[in-house]
Amino acid sequence: MIDFEPLRNKQITLNELAACVGLADLRSTTLALVSRMQTLIATCTDRDVTFQPSDPAARDPHAATPEEVNMPWTLAHVIVHTTASAEEAAAIAAEMARGVTYHGRSRYETHWKQITTIVQCRERLDESCRMRLASLEMWPAKPHLENMAEIIPGRPVVNPVGRFLMGLSHDDAHLAQIAEIVRQAHA
Repeated sequence: MIDFEPLRNKQITLNELAACVGLADLRSTTLALVSRMQTLIATCTDRDVTFQPSDPAARDPHAATPEEVNMPWTLAHVIVHTTASAEEAAAIAAEMARGVTYHGRSRYETHWKQITTIVQCRERLDESCRMRLASLEMWPAKPHLENMAEIIPGRPVVNPVGRFLMGLSHDDAHLAQIAEIVRQAHA
């Protein structure tokens, strides 16, 4: 599995990491991260999915409603958010790898209130994993790694590998949050 700690600690840039990563690494890290999330929720029940944790630092400036801006995220919310982000990264990376110029976001996120059971969480993770791995099959034998795009305004441009890595790094960053929600739910 790719180690995102040097990236988070700003010891390496996303583009430096991307230069060392191949499709096999993207596949294996996708599988490892989804497996880790599945392991973290392995003992959860339906009650845990909608459990409202305590998170005094909760702040989501992109929340759907003003009431949700400072609302701690439920397990369902984190699962739909991380999967949507990684799927978006994978879809855009596949387009970029095929030589398509970046044309904006490509995102769909199931509303977190629609996920109320642990089976739905597990299925959402499995489906997301399948979709991300399938997107890697869309990469040509010689991907357009020179195809660069500014995904987040003001941040460095990335190539297709960097775009896919953004989704994986985002997944990795939410692991501790998932573990804490589960800990609180079981306390």
